[in-house]
Amino acid sequence: MKYIIMLLVVVGAALTDLATGFIKAYRSSSLNSRRMRSGGLEKLCETVVMAAAIGLNIGLELLGEYYDAPELTELAGSVTAFGVFLYITLMEAVSVLENFAAIKPEAAVLVRLIKRLKVFGSCADGADTDGESSISCKRKEE
Repeated sequence: MKYIIMLLVVVGAALTDLATGFIKAYRSSSLNSRRMRSGGLEKLCETVVMAAAIGLNIGLELLGEYYDAPELTELAGSVTAFGVFLYITLMEAVSVLENFAAIKPEAAVLVRLIKRLKVFGSCADGADTDGESSISCKRKEE
């Protein structure tokens, strides 16, 4: 049951990010089907990664039973699945907050919170990349 809940939270966060991103683009008159398609594929990839982490967790638990070391493999699988879950959920929450702050300027207080939570998102020159990783920045600079 915990795996279904984790997967549903990730899918729900991804859908929320897509919806708020669409509203943000609509309000700023900058709807772009290529960007929406790319964002949708990224969300699908996040869901696949979460499902793979869950599969790894289940596989490690079964492997632990087979080799008579269930505690160690269960711990390794749980840490992996929870780490992926936490990273994706926090990343989506930051993105939703960014979209909300752009939609509703009165929510500018969120900008400070976003800056504290954000791990990736700015290039070396300080340009905003709308949540893309610094790897994307290097690719754009080339």
